[in-house]
Amino acid sequence: MYKNLAATLVAACVVAPSFAQSAATPTVPTTTPPLKAAFVYVTPVLEAGWTRQHENGRLEMQKALAGKVQSTAVANVPEGPDAERVIRDLAANGHQLIFTTSFGYMDPTLRVAKEFPQVKFENVTGYKLADNVATGNARNYEGRYLSGIAAGRMSKTGVAGFVAGFPIPEVLQGINAFTLGMRSVNPKAQVKVVWLNAWFDPPRERDAAMTLMDQGADVLSFQVATTAVMAAAQERGKMAIAFHSDMRKDGPDAQLLAVTHQWGGYYTQRAKAALEGRWKSADTWGGVKEGMVRVEAFGPKLPAAVRDEVLARQQQMAQGKLQPFAALQADVKDNQGQVRIPKGVQLTDTQLRQMDWLVDGVQGSVR
Repeated sequence: MYKNLAATLVAACVVAPSFAQSAATPTVPTTTPPLKAAFVYVTPVLEAGWTRQHENGRLEMQKALAGKVQSTAVANVPEGPDAERVIRDLAANGHQLIFTTSFGYMDPTLRVAKEFPQVKFENVTGYKLADNVATGNARNYEGRYLSGIAAGRMSKTGVAGFVAGFPIPEVLQGINAFTLGMRSVNPKAQVKVVWLNAWFDPPRERDAAMTLMDQGADVLSFQVATTAVMAAAQERGKMAIAFHSDMRKDGPDAQLLAVTHQWGGYYTQRAKAALEGRWKSADTWGGVKEGMVRVEAFGPKLPAAVRDEVLARQQQMAQGKLQPFAALQADVKDNQGQVRIPKGVQLTDTQLRQMDWLVDGVQGSVR
């Protein structure tokens, strides 16, 4: 049993294959035992959202490597000491590959990895590597830019709202890309931001959405863990961009489209590498081109012309012809007036990962 009472054991799937035995001559198994993989989730496994997409990825990996992988998931593990305890328990109990799926798990993962050099770890959204610690993430900002195009086309007020968890670089990339996407079709568009300093707080997510709509936002975007923002938009007759998953169940009229994460291919590739002895510490950052991010699940309010425009831009992005943080026509400034991307320049991955500013058009501050 895990000591962390907040942690919820989700599943332990795929048992090692049994082997027929003869009464006279016992048969010695010759197949390789399955790889024991574990996943740590920061929220419960809901019907949609961040953790749901990782759980879908785990199940896809398990299906693709049927009989070769035995996987376990522990959900609702708070970042901090509880996470370190759960990760350590998983390593001590024979798991050979452990995926920790939150930015706040980064340092706990590294500390446990030092104690278990024979175990392989993968921290999703982190950036610190070690010999037995890899990192992986999706270029969420690419989907954010595309969703901003739809929001810019559909907003009647020219004001969008964004409910955000923590002001880490990944979230700032998303807010900025969404704003740049909106402004690519409506140069006067504004995006208002509310910070929650929490990933999972449905009542506050809803309250923030209501506040933003009261302030004139008729399209909402968000980077928090539940469907509360989508449900609020549905209730008020407004529009919203789903994130992580398709959320049309909670916003059948409100959802314009969904920016989704696809983790199955990544998890399968990394587990297969571990099985075949090819696993190495690496930093993976995949986007539209790699199939890790896409826009889909278009809602009934989005006209076919806008849908086709967004899909065409997604194709350009997949071909490397569209980069959200490339200043092609003019300097890109932050909302304090400072030039952040000079004309003709594209931000490097290092610069993106150090992003600590909000683009012109965002009403809010980094705090």
